[in-house]
Amino acid sequence: MPELPEVDGVLSRAAVLETARSIAAEQEASGAVPWFAGGHVDPWDHVESAMALSAAGLLPAAERAYEWLRRGQRADGSWPMQFRDGVVEDAGADTNFCAYPAVGVWHHYLITGDAGFAERMWPVVRRAVDFVLGLQRPRGEVVWARGAGGEAAEEALLAGSSSIHHSLVCALELAEHLGVAQPDWEVALGRLAHALRHHPEAFAEKDRYAMDWYYPVLGGPLRDEAGRERILRRWADFFVDGLGSRCVDDHPWVTGAETCELALSLDLLGLRDRAEEALASIQHLREEDGSYWTGLVYTDGKRWPVERTTWTGAAVVLAADSLSGATPGSGIFRVARPSSGLAVDHTCGCSPSLTGPARD
Repeated sequence: MPELPEVDGVLSRAAVLETARSIAAEQEASGAVPWFAGGHVDPWDHVESAMALSAAGLLPAAERAYEWLRRGQRADGSWPMQFRDGVVEDAGADTNFCAYPAVGVWHHYLITGDAGFAERMWPVVRRAVDFVLGLQRPRGEVVWARGAGGEAAEEALLAGSSSIHHSLVCALELAEHLGVAQPDWEVALGRLAHALRHHPEAFAEKDRYAMDWYYPVLGGPLRDEAGRERILRRWADFFVDGLGSRCVDDHPWVTGAETCELALSLDLLGLRDRAEEALASIQHLREEDGSYWTGLVYTDGKRWPVERTTWTGAAVVLAADSLSGATPGSGIFRVARPSSGLAVDHTCGCSPSLTGPARD
């Protein structure tokens, strides 16, 4: 069993384990992890919860979650966007949702060293990544979804494509570990990195949202001075001292998961003190059983929505692990590959050097 994460003065090992157990308590018999009891399941948040279970040493529960993914994958490599009680509610496929199992599989392998698990899940990851890259545009961005009727969405999302960048990196790490070369994925990663750094016009305008602010750092290739400048430039727009990060820059609503992802991003940039400050700031969302409320409307002191979500607790566990370095999977958000800067055909006419923020 791995050492449990803890962050001095913020979260003890016992508190982290309590949060992971609150997630496991919501896991359905099928292995699926819904947002909360009676809530829906989506593949991305399901994987995030599985990762928290792994980080806290609840390995059988995590493995049931991955087995649910393996059983439920469709022939084209995708998963439906939303389930409830085992019934598909939205048959469309979100590319970011479908890419993210690669992160979870590599994370679980890093923690357990279970070669059988890695080999068993490799076909799942391979099919999922191939599905996602089938929706990559020539410039590099990946459109956000494919509808239930097979039609591709018109828009690509900056946060989603940044997360897909991270998923591709983890998928390539798994492929390399298994000795299965994936040169097409390497090229796709380079094209995606280029779009994220140089082509803000490729993505839908969503600068109001915190995820568009920090995800090019958390998931994408913007982990240098340009990334630091990006975060610090809009710090006052999003961060509320003592309460956490706003989800939307013009709403008085702080959310736990976004704040934890911001903490991970800050840590990647070497801003350790701010990362710990961010994680500490949302402990007002914690309940006695270790679960976390999704957010708080701080102008009237009301929790909204009135739900404690598994994925918010999962984000807390993963942030604590990253900051503490407790488990072999604690560096999952630090993993990077030279292929992030893979040379691409710059027929777009922009600079071939990887400099500058992905979006102002």
